[in-house]
Amino acid sequence: MQVELLLLQRLRLISFCFVKRGNHLAQRSSCFVRERTEIRILDWIQSDTMPEIQLGGHTIASHGVKLARLHVLDWLIVVLLGTIELILKFVAPFNRFIGEDMMTDIKYPMKSNIVPFWAVQIVVLLLPFAIFSSYYYYRRDVYDFHHAILGLLFSVLVTGVITNVIKDAVGQPRPDFYWRCFPDGKPHYDPIIGNVICHGDKSVIKEGRKSFPSGHTSWSFSGLGFLAWYLSGKIRVFDRQGHVAKLCLVILPLLVASLVGISRVDDYHHHWQDVFAGGLLGLMVASFCYLHFFPPPYDPHGWGPHAYFQMLAQSPNSAQSTSTYHFIQQPMENESVYIPPRYSA
Repeated sequence: MQVELLLLQRLRLISFCFVKRGNHLAQRSSCFVRERTEIRILDWIQSDTMPEIQLGGHTIASHGVKLARLHVLDWLIVVLLGTIELILKFVAPFNRFIGEDMMTDIKYPMKSNIVPFWAVQIVVLLLPFAIFSSYYYYRRDVYDFHHAILGLLFSVLVTGVITNVIKDAVGQPRPDFYWRCFPDGKPHYDPIIGNVICHGDKSVIKEGRKSFPSGHTSWSFSGLGFLAWYLSGKIRVFDRQGHVAKLCLVILPLLVASLVGISRVDDYHHHWQDVFAGGLLGLMVASFCYLHFFPPPYDPHGWGPHAYFQMLAQSPNSAQSTSTYHFIQQPMENESVYIPPRYSA
């Protein structure tokens, strides 16, 4: 179907070049240049290969140092974001007023984490890294490998910083705050203003004021959401072929992230609003970070990072690469071509 469509566009283009007899010579020449570009694209599609002619020669050994030099500032920002997130762990949250009448909604029992945070880190970081490494081993494309890892770290760390900043600024109590504040079950309130006077462990009380948004959920959606975007581009889930298996593979990481969020409600560490906000935050940041490094999955070049095509444009044989790239991105001029009727002699 794709080949037939390109053949039809090619015939329209040739007709356009011959019918428009009154155009300038430069315009007619441009038509034939684009027609020759069409022939190259048809050859690529008929051979059932992507336009990735130079893949296999861009390894870590050959291009790793070059990429590191180009993105040294980006990696410094990654280190800075990680440092900021660690510092925010020690910042005391906002001491929000909590009266006796508010304790009804935050009097759930204290339970241990169903999904510990170290497990979230393994799933969010190591699982995508394993998939990125496998794709690199298969394609030997360091541009894809580098930008996938950099995009993943940006997504997770930016989400972590935003989440912790909001947690500290809001100071929302968790559903089990009552037992964090009064572990012996004996409440005590200020006789004047009615605010709680906690006598539990200070670190436990501090964590009890960091309910909104859910950090487990935002982390899960930032990493696994990025992975879902990545898989969408690699397996071409939006190729209009209607393969349900591809769609299921992309949904699977999002399902895992959703289950992590649900577990935070089940163990009474978060309200459902916290989980919803955390998931939305993580997915939004993951989308921005992925689209910063990669084209959208439905794009004809959605299988590779932007940097790869920029590298092709700067390579010695860039004439073929750049002309092809720009042709695919631009719509056909004058789709409706007027063909004058033929009159019999």
